[in-house]
Order: sequence, then C-alpha cells, then structure tokens
Amino acid sequence: MKRKESSLSEDELGSDVFNSDCLALRHNLTYGTKVSSRVHVDTSVSTMNHGNDCYGATEEGAESGQQQPLILERVPKDAGKSWQTVASHRLKKHCLCTPAEAKSRILGFFPILKWLPHYRLRDWLLGDAMSGLIVGTLLVPQSIAYSLLASQDPIYGLYTSFFSSIIYALLGTSRHISVGIFGVLCLLVGQVVDRELALAGFLTESSSVGSDNSTVLFAGQGNGSLGLECDRSCYAITVAATLTFTAGVYQVLMGLFQVGFISVYLSDSLLSGFATGASLTILTSQIKYLLGLKIPRPQGWFTLFKTWSSLLINLADTNICDLVTSLVCLLILIPTKEFNERFKAKLKAPIPFELFVVIIATLASHFGHFNTEYGSGVAGDIPTGFLPPRLPAWSLIPNVAVDAFSIAIVGFAITVSLSELFAKKHGYTVDANQEMYAIGFCNILPSFFLCFSTSAALTKTLVKESTGCHTQMSGLVSAVVLLLVLLVISPLFYSLQKCVLAAIIVVNLRGALRKFTDIPRMWRVSRVDTSIWLITMASSAMVNTELGLLVGVLVSVFCILGRTQQVQVLELGRATTREHYEDLLSYHGLETHPGLAVFRYEAPIYYANQSLFKKSLYKCVGLDPVKEKSMRIKFKKKSKQQKEVTGCSNMNSDKEDAHKEEEIEATANVTLMLNEKASRSLHSIVIDCSAVVFLDTAGVNALKEVRRDYEELGVRVVLAHCNISVLDILDRGGYYPDKKQGGTVDNKMIFFTIADAVHYTQSLSAPNGDCDTKQ
Repeated sequence: MKRKESSLSEDELGSDVFNSDCLALRHNLTYGTKVSSRVHVDTSVSTMNHGNDCYGATEEGAESGQQQPLILERVPKDAGKSWQTVASHRLKKHCLCTPAEAKSRILGFFPILKWLPHYRLRDWLLGDAMSGLIVGTLLVPQSIAYSLLASQDPIYGLYTSFFSSIIYALLGTSRHISVGIFGVLCLLVGQVVDRELALAGFLTESSSVGSDNSTVLFAGQGNGSLGLECDRSCYAITVAATLTFTAGVYQVLMGLFQVGFISVYLSDSLLSGFATGASLTILTSQIKYLLGLKIPRPQGWFTLFKTWSSLLINLADTNICDLVTSLVCLLILIPTKEFNERFKAKLKAPIPFELFVVIIATLASHFGHFNTEYGSGVAGDIPTGFLPPRLPAWSLIPNVAVDAFSIAIVGFAITVSLSELFAKKHGYTVDANQEMYAIGFCNILPSFFLCFSTSAALTKTLVKESTGCHTQMSGLVSAVVLLLVLLVISPLFYSLQKCVLAAIIVVNLRGALRKFTDIPRMWRVSRVDTSIWLITMASSAMVNTELGLLVGVLVSVFCILGRTQQVQVLELGRATTREHYEDLLSYHGLETHPGLAVFRYEAPIYYANQSLFKKSLYKCVGLDPVKEKSMRIKFKKKSKQQKEVTGCSNMNSDKEDAHKEEEIEATANVTLMLNEKASRSLHSIVIDCSAVVFLDTAGVNALKEVRRDYEELGVRVVLAHCNISVLDILDRGGYYPDKKQGGTVDNKMIFFTIADAVHYTQSLSAPNGDCDTKQ
C-alpha cells in the first residue's frame, strides 16, 4: 500500500502550530530491515521536504485513528536584566537595614543565637558536657604534640585549640565537628616557618623550638618590621600568626564573594590522597625526634628523600634514651588505640591513653633527669596565662601569601566536607559560605593571640560524635578544659620529652596510612579515582606538599576532560516491546529501521571534543562525508580528463554514454565496504542528544557541519531529546536554516523523542513495515 502524506492547513492546526519555537511529538512508527555496514546513500529522498514549522499529523494518521501529535509551545522568556539593574538590586539588598533584615543577618552570622535559646537543657547538656570534657582531655597532649610539627612552642598549640573552639562554637553551623589543630595544616605551617627562619638567619638546630632560649639569636632582616628584638621562638610564632592571618583573610573573602562552591571541585579521592601523602611527610619528619637526632628540616622539593638521607647519615648519633622511650610509647599507644577503635561500640567514651602516657612519661623524665643526664630533648618552659595580643608582621605577608592560599583552600575543604558528612548523617543542613566565614575568623582572630592555622579534624570529630555531642556547647566545654590547663597545669609539662610527642603524632597517622590497604578495592571500583589518589599522594609525599594539592586538582580536571574525549558514538536499536532505544552492542534483541540509523553521543559537545565527536560519528555511520566529497571531486576531474581524451580520439557515443552514467552513479550513490558485512540503504540519521548536557559555539558549529555535509550527500540529519539549554544554544548559534516559508522558519530538524524523529524520517521514504533484529 502506497503511503499518502499531506500536511494539515494553518486553519486546521491553529496559528500557534506554526510558531517557530514549538516541536511536535509523533508516535505512528514503521520499521524496516536490518542494519549493516555497507552504506548506500538513497537518492530517493535527496530533495528535502521543508513543510510547516511544527509538525502536524498526516491525513493517513488521522484517518487510521492513530494518536494525534502533541504540540508543545515554549514559554516566552522574560527579558534579561542589564548588569546595571542586577548590580543595583544586589546593592540595595545588601545595604537594606530594616530591623527585620538586621536581625536576620545577625542571626545568620552568629548561628549560636539561633540554637542557644532553644537549647534542651535536660536532653543535651549531659551529652555535650561529656563529649566536651573528653575531647578537651584529648586536645591537651595533641595540641602540645602538633605544635612541634608546626615548629612552635607547646603553649601556642594550646592557645590555638582554645581560641578556635570558642570562635567556631559562635560562628559555625555544624553541630558535631571539632575545630582545632590538624596535622596536615601543621605540616604546611611548619614548612613555611622553617623556610622563613632560615631566611631570617636562624640556622642552628640548637636554637630550635622548645629549647632553652637564653642564648638568643636575632634575625637581622626580619625584626625591623616587628618593632622588637625577637628570638627564634618569637620569630617562629610571628611567621605562623602572619601566615594564619593571611589564610583567614582569603577564607573570609571567599565567603564574601559566595565561592563556597569551590569545595566541590576537591574530590574525596583528591583530599584523601593529599592527606595520605602529607601523612608520609609528617611521619618522616617525626623520626628524628623518635631517634633523638638534631637535624634541620629540609626545604624545597623532594623533602622526603632529603630527610631520609639526613637520617641515614646521622643514624650513628641516635640518642638511646629517646629511642627506648619512643619504642615504649609506641608499644603502649598502638595496641591501646586499636582497643579503643575495636570496642568503641561498647565503650561509653574512649579511654584517654595518650593523656596517661604523657603524664607517666613526664614524671619519668622529671625524676629520671632525662634532659640533663641523657641529653633528651624536652618541651621546655610552658608559661601560664595568656601573652599580650600582637599584630601580624605586615612585611611578611608577601612572603607567605602563596602558601596561605593553599592552607586556606585545604582548611576550608576539609571543614566543609566533614560538616556536610555529619550533617547528612544526623539530618540537618550546613551553610558552606557561613562555614567559610567561621573557619576564616577561626584563623584571623586567634592570629592576634599568637595562634596558627586550624580546621576541622576527623579523629576528634568522631570522638565528639560518639560521646554524645548534640551541639557546639561541647566545644565551649573543651575550651574550659584547655583554659584550666593554660592557667594552672601547663608548667607541669616542662620535662615532657619531644620523642613522646612525636610518638603521639605517629600513632595518630594510622588512619591515613591504612588507605594503602584500600588501593585494590578502590581500583576495582574506579580506576580513574584511584589514579587521582595515587598521583596526588605521590606528588604530595615525594615532591612537595603544596605542589601535591595543585597536581591533584590538575589531574582531576584532565581526567574530566579526558572522559569527555573518550566517549564514542553509539548506534541504537529499538526494543521489541516498547518505544525505547539502547546500544546495539550492549543488548540482545534490538531492532533497527530500514534506511535510517539512530546514534547517541553520551557527553557534552564543546571545543575540546567536537572534532572527536565528528570522527566518531563518521566512523559509526560508516560514511565520512568530507572524504566522500573529496573523492567525488577527484572523480569528476578524472572523468573530465577521460572525456577530453575520448573526445580527441573520437570514441564512439556508446562509451561516452557509459562514462556519463558512471559519473551520475558515483555522484549520487556511495558504496563503502566495511568488514565484509551486508548492505543497507541510508537516507536519514537521527542523533539522540539526551546525554548532551551542554553545547558551546564549537559544538553548535560541529552539528551544523555534520548536517550540511550529510545533506549534500542526500542524507537527512535530525536531532532528538535535546534539553532546553541545548535548544537555546542551537537557536542562538544559528543551527536552524535561515529559510523562510510563509513568514515562518523551517524547524523540522529537532524532535522531543527518538520515536518522533524516526517516524518523520520514515514518512519521507518508501513505506516498509518490516523490522529486523540485531543479532
């Protein structure tokens, strides 16, 4: 039966049907023969039928009672506002100072004012007090230990934990995280401090942090800006405080500009690899304290190898007292920490073995005279109370500005990731930008009180959560514990050995180092994420800690770009039971259509992969229109030359007619032999754009080139399943031909579904109701 086609008139469909922004849905489909890789361009539809703008139902469809097409018209867009209007509106919004607006902003900036009036005293106080007391107890030895990692006196670690706990309780939106000293940031701070100490003239290890500062070395080029004579310890905390102040300013500025979203670009694999690589560097840096060696911390790149080289060279100078003490502490701490983790479900609170070790080791060192008799390094004098506040050294800011930026990014990313993790677990939300403000002021304000950089710490947060924490009231309780130590107990830690502090640091690295055992599982789940983890870890540990973070970000970006460039065009087939199309190579029993092929590209089409998209499509179709046009041009030239030769030699007219027929056939039909498969007649190509999330100008031009090149060969190209943003960029990019018909633009190239596109293209060819199954 011969198919009869006609379009409904404008009066029958209504004027809205002819709007250039609307698309029609068709559902009356016919199917055809099996696909193959030998392609013939069918010239029977080489003359494109440009009818009405929106596709109406055919008379045959109407007569047969099939479902009429659904006509959808785009909602008109509001006129875009000028940048002056937008800027004026935002300025008025921020400058508006009604009482209600002022109250809202104050409550938003100080979240404690929201939850404190609704605090459930009977339900929450006991849990908050218990968790705050336990975390505060753990913070005492860890603050002293990690100050060693940051090249600071122990008192500054206690200051840092105290002030950050109070400030985050006032400004933070997370109820559970513990903000204070974090090992990775301490390492970054320590590297900058040691570098600036060396530049200022403090070169000898004998004047290092925690040693007796009675013999004062003055920094010739750094103290002019400080307005005072500064020994090594003073200059070290000045550098750290200036670095912390600068990092806090970065974080607050990022909060002001609403760029809290940047944390999403630091993936879990990147942060985990960075933390593991930094942990290896931390472990290496603490070995000299475990052995009692006095060697300077190397600067620059490849510090891991430089440190191990110095350790091996000076191994003969190991202090036996420190070595024995370190081994005893490790033998006690490792099993007891494992005990806490294994039985954490049964224990109401983790047992503070670290504090017990610190107390026992301090007593043993004091009464055994380890410092004077055996030359063991000790923490030294830890004053009580608070030192007067001091401004940062403004002249040092240019020296530390770059380092401060990396510290700001790492500190914020870790804080936000932990905040969101525990917020999801307990069913509340956190504000990423407010977290940026909170951690920023946790760095800015304490920097005036001789503190260094802080962020959330996973270990202490887990302890805090597991011991009954409900709100940041527990942080205030921890601050009270630290205040008691600062005012009364701190001088008692004078004889605490540095090797004990190093042992505490090393034991707390177990969690990060365990990541190496997860590599096989990570590799099975995602090789790309595992590669990011390995590269970030290796560059952080072996090259440079700050560089490792940058390398991880770049590798992540390249992996994303690489994934978009490795996508191949897939040929789709129709399921036998419903109108659904999937990859022919992935599923059995899919049907194909005669004379047309359906393809899908599962990636955005933009400047970086537009050429790869075209190559992949041409390969999948089995016909490269560019090469084919080139072949035709060459054939025409060759045919013309042959005709001239045959004309000169007076060849008979039969041969001339034969040449003409060959030329016509060559220009109208293309035959490509691929893998000795069967053949099919191709008149249309449908491109499924459901996975194309966006286009840029290069992507639009690529689609225009594909359509134009194939249409020159008599093959129609239509698109299906385009999302709104893709439709808009196609419209703005001039994808639709500028051909007017009755005052409207022809728009028969884009369909809502693959089925509509297939029906339309089949309606232009000879009817064939058969379907073949792809084997």
